[in-house]
Amino acid sequence: MKRYINIFLIFILAVQAFACSKKAADGPVTPSGGVHVYYVSLTGSESNSGTIDAPFQTINTALSHTVPGDTVMVRGGTYNEKVVFPRSGVADKYITLKAFRGEKPVIDGSPFSVNGREALVTIDKAKFIVVDGFTICNFKTSTGDPKAIMVEGGSDYITIKNNTVFGIDYTQVPLNGGCNAILIIGNTTDPVTNITVTGNTIHDCKTGYGENLTVNGYVDGFTITNNTIYNGQNIGIDAAGGYAANPDPSLNYARNGIISGNTCYNIESKRGPLGGYGAIGIYVDGARNIVVEKNRVSVADRGIGAVSETNGFPTDNVIVRNNLVYNCWRAGIYMGGYLNYTGAGTSNSSILNNTLYNNDQVLGAFGEIEGEISIREDCTNNVIKNNIVYGGTSDMFIHKYTTKGANNVIDYNLYYTTGAMQWTWNGIAYTDFNAWKAACNGDANSTNGTDPLFINTSTPDFHLQSSSVAKNSGQVISGTANGTTDFDGNPRIVNNQISKGAYQ
Repeated sequence: MKRYINIFLIFILAVQAFACSKKAADGPVTPSGGVHVYYVSLTGSESNSGTIDAPFQTINTALSHTVPGDTVMVRGGTYNEKVVFPRSGVADKYITLKAFRGEKPVIDGSPFSVNGREALVTIDKAKFIVVDGFTICNFKTSTGDPKAIMVEGGSDYITIKNNTVFGIDYTQVPLNGGCNAILIIGNTTDPVTNITVTGNTIHDCKTGYGENLTVNGYVDGFTITNNTIYNGQNIGIDAAGGYAANPDPSLNYARNGIISGNTCYNIESKRGPLGGYGAIGIYVDGARNIVVEKNRVSVADRGIGAVSETNGFPTDNVIVRNNLVYNCWRAGIYMGGYLNYTGAGTSNSSILNNTLYNNDQVLGAFGEIEGEISIREDCTNNVIKNNIVYGGTSDMFIHKYTTKGANNVIDYNLYYTTGAMQWTWNGIAYTDFNAWKAACNGDANSTNGTDPLFINTSTPDFHLQSSSVAKNSGQVISGTANGTTDFDGNPRIVNNQISKGAYQ
């Protein structure tokens, strides 16, 4: 008997292993498994039961049947719908809208007009929702405010992943507004929280004065990770405050977020009617308590900004660390309020362990060299340490424009260029390193004029050769400040030592 029991147990374990492997292959439907799976196909019917053999024809019909824990699985094809989630899931029982395995459903807005602020996928006052694996595209207007995906109204526990978005365009010329590919907006007294936007691709959107991926207003707790944004006509990723998202000023800014592992390239105003060089890869503007880490930004008008555009809404407690910023048209990283425009500035923030290379290829708005690191108005109590700043031949390492701001600490950086060395502090230019150190009262432990020995600047590969002077020559501040891992995900601090730049 014991022999038969053992054989039965082996059989049960095998069945369980097969079920687990199948679930892994299909991908998770919900965090804890679904109650029902409804299917949608272009060949289906609204009078069907929604099974795989008798699917519904529209996504909205399938969603209308869901209860917490259910999944709507959508077959390949083009769906001309404006999708709205009619209800919420609950903890451990998400409502999931998912592409059928191996197929590519498209939600296409081509036939539709845009009525005010409107999205092809809307999540409003809903919780515990997943949107996974769709192409969402071609929603264009000269008068309205189109979105591919919009989350609003105090929504909570929302995951947006593995989607592709393109052709979300604001087409009015001259510009009088803008739009977003993905918008997370906290527009009520109930915060939008526990937001995850991951693994999405956004490309070829003309957003006017809007941005590609935006978190704005009373959004408290979000992660934006491993997304790819390219061929954008304005800002790639924006965590914002101080705009008209929320009528209560105390609620009108994004907070407590992580922007990590994203890739932004070809983010350029010249791709649309904006013109000039104002588009930024990753932008924190009037938001607070944000970590920007391990992102790759290249060929943007500017790389990463920790800036305030609105009086009364400082950018505060932002950490920009372990990022690669290269070949951008203007500044690699910049901070503060805009000159002669705003007074809120940037405070209590840190620029740590970034690798900057060959930015500043065109002059700024005043005909000046903006600097690999640009310090504008009202920067106070900020730290700039452990960065590798590899300038182009007509570049500037750091440019502090005016005397405004105080208590900014600069040290343990590495500066190198094959051209002329130059810095500017409080509007005065310096080409001598010692004079620069005296002017900024910093950089006592920094290195100047020594090649950091990247593996290959053409590929590019900004890993350090073993003999690089940047190796283990930075300052360990703390795991909280420096981060626990470098750009590659390897330990950031090893034997209580840290290298300069994004790689350990």
